[in-house]
Amino acid sequence: MTDDNHNSGRRRLLQSVAASWLLSVSRVGFAASAQVVAIRVWPASTYTRLTIESSTSLKYKQFLLTNPHRVVIDIEGVHLNSVLKGLGHQIQQSDPFIKEARVGQFDQKTVRLVMELKQPINPHVFTLKPVAGIRNRLVVDLYPVEGTVSADDDPLLALLEDYNKGDVARTLPPEMAKDGKAGHERPLVIMLDPGHGGEDPGAIGKYKTREKDIVLQIARKLQKLIQRESNMTVHMTRNEDVFIPLKVRVAKARKLRADLFVSIHADAFTSRAARGSSVFALSTKGATSTAARFLAQTQNESDQIGGVSKSGDRYLDHTMFDLVQTATINDSLKFGKEVLMRMSKINHLHKNKVDQAGFAVLKAPDIPSILVETAFISNVEEERKLKTSHFQQKVAESILAGIKAYFAQGGMSARR
Repeated sequence: MTDDNHNSGRRRLLQSVAASWLLSVSRVGFAASAQVVAIRVWPASTYTRLTIESSTSLKYKQFLLTNPHRVVIDIEGVHLNSVLKGLGHQIQQSDPFIKEARVGQFDQKTVRLVMELKQPINPHVFTLKPVAGIRNRLVVDLYPVEGTVSADDDPLLALLEDYNKGDVARTLPPEMAKDGKAGHERPLVIMLDPGHGGEDPGAIGKYKTREKDIVLQIARKLQKLIQRESNMTVHMTRNEDVFIPLKVRVAKARKLRADLFVSIHADAFTSRAARGSSVFALSTKGATSTAARFLAQTQNESDQIGGVSKSGDRYLDHTMFDLVQTATINDSLKFGKEVLMRMSKINHLHKNKVDQAGFAVLKAPDIPSILVETAFISNVEEERKLKTSHFQQKVAESILAGIKAYFAQGGMSARR
């Protein structure tokens, strides 16, 4: 081999090695530089949630400091950008848990997030995979330290603590048919469930109306009406803009020994032409229509959109197909029929009978439960209607009339 050929071969080898080295560096650099695209903060009396949305899954470390109380999260493979820098401006003075937040580039590969706290907290930090148009998320849930909040009036926080430990059923009463004495020897207990909340907006109309806001407004109106009834008491699964897992909503109803459970929604469909009000009950044998199956799938997706840290617990991982469950579904259908009849007087009905599907939020084995689709928020005309206080009040009055009619006809008295 001549010197020229040798040098030429050597140059090609070096160029090849250099190219391979640059490629490996660029791959490492790409993998190490996740892009933070959004930060959202959801303060609530029960817990505050912070989500960091990014192009790839984030690696993190967390620890707590005292004097003052702080939670520190180091996020690896991230560089400080305008989104991260804007976190401090998202902290509200009314936030019960976060006093202020700071973000800085701790070293070349790590961003440090420091939240100064108003009280000792119990953090739950976890990651979520992309779902429903939302990219990878790092979720930081800040709960008050266990035992610092009384559960006498509202067991929600205690149930969330049990849920995060994987056992939301720990303190729930045994499943059994109602004794039929509600409304006679004790007030009727009604649980209202405004769908979605917090990170989960629910369906969104053409003009950006969010389902979670509309259904909370309707539930509050219905709550006020029920509070005027001498023989009824009322509770809400949520009374603010907060995400509550589906299982915890059901558990709260059972913990408070609810006689009826009403989940309130304003859903969307693939066609904007879909319109009208609907009422649904649980099915243990598959959906009774394609629309019911579609709506159940979208509602059950709420946990993935809102984000839950635990997926396995004993409660509701299987549905009880026993006599109690069967009787409950029969009562749910009777209850739903009464509400649907009243809804027909204020809005077009999407279907003139109670539909059924496997809605997770209706799975309390011993509480007659219905899901009311007040109207289609995806329909422009009904979106406008849903935003009006007048229509919201009419929906609330119709549901209350259905409740009264159900119990006036005996309700659960046949289940003594």
